[in-house]
Amino acid sequence: MLTYTIRRLFLSIPTLLFISVVIFLLLQLAPGDPMAQVPLTVPPDVKQKMRDALGLGAPIHVQYWKWLVQFFWIEPQVLIDHWFGTGLAEGKLRVISWQTRSPVMDIVVQRMPQTLWVVGMSYVVGILIALPIGVYSAYKQYSLFDQAGTFVSMIGFSIPPFFSGVLVIVIFSVNLGWFPSIYDTTHVVTDWASFKIQLQQMVMPVMVLALQTTAQISRFMRASMLDNLNQDYVRTARAKGLKESVVVLVHVLRNSMIPIVTVIALGIPSIFGGAIITETLFKVNGIGQLLLTALFANDLPMVMTLTFIFAILIVLFNLIADVLYGILDPRIRYD
Repeated sequence: MLTYTIRRLFLSIPTLLFISVVIFLLLQLAPGDPMAQVPLTVPPDVKQKMRDALGLGAPIHVQYWKWLVQFFWIEPQVLIDHWFGTGLAEGKLRVISWQTRSPVMDIVVQRMPQTLWVVGMSYVVGILIALPIGVYSAYKQYSLFDQAGTFVSMIGFSIPPFFSGVLVIVIFSVNLGWFPSIYDTTHVVTDWASFKIQLQQMVMPVMVLALQTTAQISRFMRASMLDNLNQDYVRTARAKGLKESVVVLVHVLRNSMIPIVTVIALGIPSIFGGAIITETLFKVNGIGQLLLTALFANDLPMVMTLTFIFAILIVLFNLIADVLYGILDPRIRYD
């Protein structure tokens, strides 16, 4: 397993480099000009100097190499400086946002906690709800509980977040007044009272996002459980006199979790990517909203960096899912 993991890590390097080239070339072909927002009163020579300062006058391959060095060499040095108080990156040019004229990674670090509070919590809540629903729905197939779970899953799949988000705002914020409709990103948790306020403003966006996660994972869990409940090893375990709870929760559940691991692992990068629609509806100043504003402003360094971070996370969690296969199922080996 260790040899397989190391081999996959080395193979991921050319994969990520190829992905970065594709993303960079696609963004270069995108229409728009970052200097379009500059007032018309600015002289052309000043605009040209501004374009040169942003690196817009260099050839494409020079721009790409410059970004590559900044992302893989300078930004890690900045992280080391932050952790150990060194000065490795002092005076070096980092990846700069065209829109804010500040380092991209600093903005990402500022926005990440808000995204993890909302999107990350909704993903955890969705998984904790979906797994027992899927297991019990499969065990009690065609029961009233199973039909209710299927109905809720259909709602979660069918209703888009821009509708369900507005719906919960109208019901729980406008009509009932239970929760705030706008997420206060400046709120700091310092004591129990501030933590309760944080939970109150998280309830509605977490509810909207968790509904989709629950609908997806519970259906996968139910289908996987049904596939394993009819296997020969289950009948053998019951014939040996094992308790039904042991048969279902130990033997069947462990084998059923193998495809679910893929669904959960591949969904984790979406946490760091944020939820663009939900964050926009509830005014959550997170990564999703950051990517949206960067796209509108044609901020190529910001879009390039964010999309490449998502690509790294997808490749990484693909590897984690494959490793977990071998842990959950001893029959799977990568020798």
